[in-house]
Amino acid sequence: MTENTSYEIPATPVDQLSFEEALQELENIASLLESNALPLETALAAFERGQALAQRCATLLDKAELRVKQLAGEDLIDFTPS
Repeated sequence: MTENTSYEIPATPVDQLSFEEALQELENIASLLESNALPLETALAAFERGQALAQRCATLLDKAELRVKQLAGEDLIDFTPS
């Protein structure tokens, strides 16, 4: 460990976070884990929270995609970047 960094699990349950909130927290956790500055137990707790956050983001993205498909109906076409 190169620095004394701490991580405290936020009180807000993952299922109550917006996509943006979950993604920001997930990015923060990833940075902390990449720094190798957390004690093992703290890193494991952060990793577990990060997994839940990633699942939350995926679920919200799936719901948004379904909503777009429902709104667009059959007019939805695949996007091909140029």
